[in-house]
Amino acid sequence: MAGRDPRVVKADTLAAEDAAREATEAARVADKAREHRESITLREAWREYVEDRAPLWSDLHTRDHERAIQTGGETRKRSKKLTEPGPLATLANERLPDLTPDRIEKWAKVEATTRPTSARLAFRLLKAFLNWCAAHREYKQIVGSSGAASKRARESLGRSKKKDDVLQREQLPAWFGAVKQLDSPVIRAYLQVLLLIGPRREELAALRWEDVNFQWNHITLNDKVEEFRMVPLTPYVAHLLADLKRRNDSPPTVRAMKRMREAGETWVPSPWVFASQRAESGRLTDPSIAHRRACAAAGLTLTLHGLRRSFATLSEWVETPAGIAAQIQGHAPQGVREQNYIRRPLDLLRMWHVKIETWMLEQAGIEFAAIPQGLSLVKAG
Repeated sequence: MAGRDPRVVKADTLAAEDAAREATEAARVADKAREHRESITLREAWREYVEDRAPLWSDLHTRDHERAIQTGGETRKRSKKLTEPGPLATLANERLPDLTPDRIEKWAKVEATTRPTSARLAFRLLKAFLNWCAAHREYKQIVGSSGAASKRARESLGRSKKKDDVLQREQLPAWFGAVKQLDSPVIRAYLQVLLLIGPRREELAALRWEDVNFQWNHITLNDKVEEFRMVPLTPYVAHLLADLKRRNDSPPTVRAMKRMREAGETWVPSPWVFASQRAESGRLTDPSIAHRRACAAAGLTLTLHGLRRSFATLSEWVETPAGIAAQIQGHAPQGVREQNYIRRPLDLLRMWHVKIETWMLEQAGIEFAAIPQGLSLVKAG
């Protein structure tokens, strides 16, 4: 341009060329990043999701997520059958942008014909995953939560049926008798305590010895509603746990200790009340197989959650106030009075809890006496 210093013109030209190159490179990088985001599959993002959220979940909830998307075909630990693909396996290789309401609705229709119960669980997990994606700094640009919120997909899967499995009073002798015949003393104790206290299965499975107070007769459980809750340690439950404590604190045989030393291992008592050497976590994880076996021997059909339901139902035989049973089980307080005014001491819970336990044992034909020097089982029917 006339009248301008050629050196300035050259510098401006070079600067403009540099800016153009930088803009082109930035656009290329952005396109590549977009392509990468859009190529992410459900399986890849699901893995990231589980890693991010697992510290806040229970072991059971984490396992539900892993099973929901598993490929299948792997060897089982306790069966010759191979594992089956999870409900979300057919969606695992789908790109996130392709998880549209129509695609999820088609998936729901197929899964509803073969395994509606597990598909409903997988659908709920998928909905939570997509909500997580909608808040993710990268994935929110390519996916929303509308796919899993599809009304037609929910309709295809149907509603879960209301569970009503519960132990009747006259079934207590058969149930206790069958459970007592199980080989594992840990599972025998776990199932009986699950019925006599009525907690959620994972609350009890995660119990540590540091949470059991034999001196003041109480147990501290991790709680779904609150951070934790304290429940009475009733006499028969104390008897069961004291037996596990003796077993847990007893060193293994000389031969077993030798094998451990040769392997460079050191024996220490387990911190878990319901310990398991087979489980990676070191504690009981899936007692449902043994429970189903016991129920089959007793001629009963009952789930582990049915034992929690049974505690709530059977406690009414001794006219336990509903708020007492609910507090022991960890249900959220209902009504203004329960929420704001009732503050029950542990002794009051214990009075009613002992009545519930005593009545159940009487109906089961189990004669049990607690003595000052300790606890003893007089006779098991």
